[in-house]
Amino acid sequence: MYSQGLIGADGSTEETPEFLAAFQKRIDAEEKIEPNDLMPEGYRRTLMRQIGQHAHSEIVGMLPEGNWITRAPSLRRKAALLAKVQDEGGHGLYLYAAAETLGVSREEMTEDLLSGKAKYSSIFNYPTLTWADIGAIGWLVDGAAIMNQIPLCRCSFGPYARAMIRVCKEESFHQRQGYEIMMTLARGTEEQKSMAQDALNRWWWPSVMMFGPHDAESQHSDQSMAWKIKRFTNDELRQKFIDATVPQAEFIGLTVPDPDLKWNEEKDGYDHGPIDWDEFWRVVKGHGPMARDRIRARRKAWDDGAWVREAALAHAEKRKARKIAAE
Repeated sequence: MYSQGLIGADGSTEETPEFLAAFQKRIDAEEKIEPNDLMPEGYRRTLMRQIGQHAHSEIVGMLPEGNWITRAPSLRRKAALLAKVQDEGGHGLYLYAAAETLGVSREEMTEDLLSGKAKYSSIFNYPTLTWADIGAIGWLVDGAAIMNQIPLCRCSFGPYARAMIRVCKEESFHQRQGYEIMMTLARGTEEQKSMAQDALNRWWWPSVMMFGPHDAESQHSDQSMAWKIKRFTNDELRQKFIDATVPQAEFIGLTVPDPDLKWNEEKDGYDHGPIDWDEFWRVVKGHGPMARDRIRARRKAWDDGAWVREAALAHAEKRKARKIAAE
């Protein structure tokens, strides 16, 4: 789901110039690359890394919101949040399946996550302190995700692009759900509006950071764009997000926590203040407030579910044996 998935991606290839030229010709012609097609190893590795980290982000992203299901303020809110968390789990499964078509197993991807080799979006290493955080996540985090994900529906790799069509439709509901929560709070009591503003203050900059480093510092964006895995640069997507979100905040009477934010007539968009890249890299490297808790929860879920995976494999083997015996 996230540009951060490209951090450390390997765009190198060992194929002949003729092969690479023919592959790029297919990309330029907007042909979809399918799992059984010949492809440069750099292309394959970049996709495995990006789709795997996207899948991890969807699954880990269930944790900060799942924490509030039992504490939602009404039955309606509880049901909506439960449905959203369930959607996120489905997104992770779609994406793991897409990555598996490239030759990497779900077990390998999970082991890479638990060992720290694979990353997930740094945004999920922040805590959800109040109910308003659930609104902020839906509005800002899912809103930023949609900016990233809509172009992925036109990704050159077929299974990834097709998976993203349904993901984007569901994420659009998540974004609306979050914004509606924030709108309700902002139009409620002074205490509720203060809670919504506090959530916006804490989630704004991490959401802006979701698009990854500035283009000048993003080592692999050019190659990913040439392969049409990405369609827009990090800064282009970040600008789209800011331009779309600031008016939404103003509409419900909240203030974006950026004193340098101002409209620029020349570029027909907002100028914004400096991003704290030290914080960004610190959290990406696993030093966020909730990083240890997130990995601990994923490890526990993986270990506790081992018997289910083993039982499913044993059942599949029995069915296969009975089928062979019947033939």
